[in-house]
Amino acid sequence: MTSTATAVVVGGGLAGTTAALALADAGLRVTLVEGRPRLGGLVFSFRRDSAAGELSVDNGQHVYLRCCTAYGQLLDRLGAAHLVPLQNRMDVPVLDADRGRLGRLRRTALPVPLHLAASLARYPHLSPAERAGVVRATLALKGLDPADPVLDGVDFGSWLRRHGQSSRAVEALWDLVGIATLNARAGDASMGLAAKVFKTGLLSAPGAADIGWSRVPLGDVHDALARTALEKAGVRIALRTRAASVDRIEGRWQVAVENGPHGGERLTADTVVLAVPQRETHALLPAGALADRDRLLDIGTAPILNLHVVYDRKVLRRPFFAAVGSPVQWVFDRTDASGLTRTPGNERCQYLAVSQSAAQEEIDHPVAKLRARYLPELERLLPAARGARIIDFFVTRERTATFAPAPGVGRLRPAARTQAPGLLLAGAWTATGWPATMESAVRSGTAAAREALDELGFPQGQLPQEAA
Repeated sequence: MTSTATAVVVGGGLAGTTAALALADAGLRVTLVEGRPRLGGLVFSFRRDSAAGELSVDNGQHVYLRCCTAYGQLLDRLGAAHLVPLQNRMDVPVLDADRGRLGRLRRTALPVPLHLAASLARYPHLSPAERAGVVRATLALKGLDPADPVLDGVDFGSWLRRHGQSSRAVEALWDLVGIATLNARAGDASMGLAAKVFKTGLLSAPGAADIGWSRVPLGDVHDALARTALEKAGVRIALRTRAASVDRIEGRWQVAVENGPHGGERLTADTVVLAVPQRETHALLPAGALADRDRLLDIGTAPILNLHVVYDRKVLRRPFFAAVGSPVQWVFDRTDASGLTRTPGNERCQYLAVSQSAAQEEIDHPVAKLRARYLPELERLLPAARGARIIDFFVTRERTATFAPAPGVGRLRPAARTQAPGLLLAGAWTATGWPATMESAVRSGTAAAREALDELGFPQGQLPQEAA
């Protein structure tokens, strides 16, 4: 079976890449089709000619945590772990724009929950009473089961209010973490997903929330290195190729694909993994493959806005920081990763990326309006930016960056296995139990591969380790 079984994976994002690698490692002959001219899905880079020279720009700032074990395994599989390293210990600088104070959320090596006790006791953005209230809410959170369907129907903001959290505590702590991980403010987020984030990231192990981010353009990892790994595994990669239909004919799957103005072909396979967004999946699903497939259309989306600023001098001496008392959320130094310092004459310049999640109100604002709002805010937060010359300012927008983690979304998210034998679903929006993160995408790809191999009768011992 390992020499004759075939698979088609539709979608070359993290979910599709993971599924294709797992299936190929198990011995299947795999074809991966992707409509874009690159792999990586919503995790990608592009080149930009600017006044500072040619830059390698990530479409958005993507980070992961040490608890994101599936994503870490994918990095290992791609040979990229050294390019996307983790902090030795979680350390998040938090600047208060109104009060001009710096706080830090950092852990020690003590057991959970004592690993954060010292940091919280000294956190200047909350009063002593608010800090005590955070401890009480954290203990209540620790006793919750994120998989409880009752929690899925409750919003996180209401839960926080019932547990005595002030608006300041929500802004300076709960939303500081929650907006970045859930892509929603507390009042718009499912309590189940919020519990998953905080229990896993802050309460599962002392190092669970150590932060990692790429020191090279994301395209180097999730396009170039992913392509190399797939090709070495024997996967046929078809870029600029769009799946038009998926049908079951005489016991096998037929995937009609279009690859340009000259038509396409029909791919025959024993198993098919649809690793594309929910609306695209809805359009491809054959009749009867999923009970109430229209529920996929009820899974909303949420945007992320990214502002990119190149200064003529160094204005930030930390690799990143988060902000309170300001519309600015998170700011990362992307100078080295973009190649800016390798351009002659730009050795002193600095490139900052401002990541704005849950950006529904601003996602369509013109660049001039965003510039007028955010450059003064950066000067409030970073005194060194006052008087610095702006060499370049541009915006990237992901209007459907993630699925919306609204209350009730859990009942809408489908499992990997469909009612059609050999047809599997993958994507961060599927029922992984995680919010829309790179971790969720990778876990979904692993789950789809596991189910596909199980249906084909592969014994557990033949499954690749990451799919077992």
